[in-house]
Amino acid sequence: MPTLRHDAPVFLLDLGDDENRFSPSWLETVHSQLDTVVAYPDPAVLVTVGSGKFYSNGLDLDWLTSNPAQAAQYVADVHELLARVLTLGVHTVAAINGHAFGAGAMLAMAHDFRVMRADRGFFCFPEADINIPFTPGMAALIQGKLTPAAAIASMTTGRRFGGTDARDLGLVDAVAEKPALLEYAADLVRPLAGKDRGTLSAIKTTMFTPAVTALRAK
Repeated sequence: MPTLRHDAPVFLLDLGDDENRFSPSWLETVHSQLDTVVAYPDPAVLVTVGSGKFYSNGLDLDWLTSNPAQAAQYVADVHELLARVLTLGVHTVAAINGHAFGAGAMLAMAHDFRVMRADRGFFCFPEADINIPFTPGMAALIQGKLTPAAAIASMTTGRRFGGTDARDLGLVDAVAEKPALLEYAADLVRPLAGKDRGTLSAIKTTMFTPAVTALRAK
């Protein structure tokens, strides 16, 4: 399960050491840890990372298949996590340590910045290959962060991008070798700690109004 560490001003949210799929209990834990970050009164920034082979493999399809009556609420809960990270009042960076697939890649996309391991792992939106269309909110989130060409290349093909290719397309901002990944990510946002949180959240909400509106649509 996710864990939170703090080395002021950096909060490090470890998403877990397995596939880090978005089970209801996983979502609840991540929200609780984001609550801790939000409640912290001093300057802060947030780095997220996985500690195993995966950053996140996204939706918990096994749970969803076993609980079809709760599908609508589950998708709404996933949308809320994406919207919350997208508009968080501190700067955020995803340190993509391994595979980021589907909604896991969308979670990374919701961060302000993304740094991906150079030598291992794929960044992928597999929806075109697994016959699961993007929701309007998910599509708006991805399209809000990418050029039209990058959105077409990643959203319609199911292609798996390694770190360098992901950087070249604009899916991530930078790549780093595994030993330097966390330090690189933290150094990227550490100087940004201390921004007024209300102002920063408002700026992000305005920048990504179509995505926020679609993700939080009832």
